[in-house]
Amino acid sequence: MDEAMMKKRKRKVTHTSSSQANIDMEQFVTNQTDVSFRLTKQVFSKEVKGVSNLVFSPLSIQIILGLIASGSNEPTKDQLLCFLKSKSIDELNSLYSHIVNNVFADGSPNGGPILSIANGAWIDRSMPFKPSFKEIVKKVYKATSKSVDFQNKPAKVVNKVNRWAKKNTNGLIEEILPHGAVDNMTRLILANALYFKGVWDEKFNASKTKDHKFHLVNGRSVRAPFMTSWKKQYIRVFKGFKVMLLPYKRGIDTHQKLSMYFILPDAHDGLPDLLDKITSKPGFLDHHIPSRKVSVGKFLIPKFKISFGFEASKVLKGLGLTLPFIDGLTEMVDADEPLAVSQVFHKSFIEVNEEGTEAAAVTAMTGCSMMMVKEEIDFVADHPFLFLVKDETTGAVLFMGTLLNPLAV
Repeated sequence: MDEAMMKKRKRKVTHTSSSQANIDMEQFVTNQTDVSFRLTKQVFSKEVKGVSNLVFSPLSIQIILGLIASGSNEPTKDQLLCFLKSKSIDELNSLYSHIVNNVFADGSPNGGPILSIANGAWIDRSMPFKPSFKEIVKKVYKATSKSVDFQNKPAKVVNKVNRWAKKNTNGLIEEILPHGAVDNMTRLILANALYFKGVWDEKFNASKTKDHKFHLVNGRSVRAPFMTSWKKQYIRVFKGFKVMLLPYKRGIDTHQKLSMYFILPDAHDGLPDLLDKITSKPGFLDHHIPSRKVSVGKFLIPKFKISFGFEASKVLKGLGLTLPFIDGLTEMVDADEPLAVSQVFHKSFIEVNEEGTEAAAVTAMTGCSMMMVKEEIDFVADHPFLFLVKDETTGAVLFMGTLLNPLAV
C-alpha cells in the first residue's frame, strides 16, 4: 500500500448510527480547512482591515457552531451544515467528537506537545436543556454544564465564565466576556477553550537571532528579531508564493504529529491577493504541502507574539450565516420563549520563538500546480504572511493568522 493510500486510510472514521454511515475524515477536514480560510479572509478584510496582526482558532469557532447546529431547528440547522460543509448532524458530531478525543490528546507525558480542549455550557436555571441536546453536550463534546442565575446575577456568571477561560488556557486568556456582554435577558452561554504548547523538532539557536528589516503594508519597515538556521527545511515554491512547514517534536510511541505552516507571498504587499487565491480553490492546503526537505540559502523567520480578539457575529453574517441570530435554537432547551444567538466572542493568543509555539483560544456564544524547485531556496519572511498550526494526522487546523508587524503584540 503506497503512502497516499495509507494516509487516506488513517483519516477514515466509521460512525455507527442508524444509517451505519462511513464518514471520510480526509474530505471532512479538507472542507473544514476551506471554511477556516474563508473565515480568515473575512476577519482580515472586515475586522483588521489589513493593518494589524491576526490570530484566531477556526476550530474553536467551528466547534461552537457545531454545538449550535445540534440544538437548532431545520432551517437554521441546514444553514449551519451548509456553512460548515457537512452533510448531517451525525457527521458533524462524529468528526468533532473524534477531534475532541484524539487530536487534543495531551502528548506531553510522552515528550510531545501539550494539548488540551474544554467545552462548557451555562444554562439559566429557569429552563433546563432538552435531554437529547444535553446528551450531545455531555457525550459528544465532553462539555461541563452548569445551571446559573442570569436573571438576577449576570455579572457573577460573567466572572465564572472568565475564570473558566483563564483556567483552560493556562492563564493566556484572562477574559472572554466583556463587561455588559451578559444581562438578565441572557439564557445560555456555550464556550470552547483550546491550549497548545509545542517545541520545534529542531530548535533555533537563540544566539543566532538578529534584528533584520521587516516590510510593512504601508511601505515602511521596522527592525525586528529574526531566527535563522542553515539546516534543510520543508519548503515548496509556487507561482507567486512559497510554503514552509516546521514540525513540532513528536512524543515517543505516538501517532500525534503537529506542524506550523508559513505561507509567504513573493510580493511585499501580496497577502490580500494570496488570500483571494487560497479561498478560490477548494482543498488549497492539501495541494500545497511541502513533502521533502531542501537546502536553504538565506533563511529568516521573525519571532512574534499576537493577542487578538473580536466579536464574530458580523463576520459570520458576512459569510451568509444569519439564521442562528434570528431564531431557531429550538432543540436546546425546554422553554416557551424562542432562543437565538446574540453574540459570539473570540480571543486568541500565540507566541513563536526559538523554542517553539504557545497558543490558546476561547470562543463563547451568548444566546438570546507545483513549479520546479531549485536546489537552494531562500525563505525570508520579512513581509506580511499567513501562518497556521495543523494536526498532520487528521489535517485539522488548530490556529490560523496573519503577521503584518512582528513588533506589534
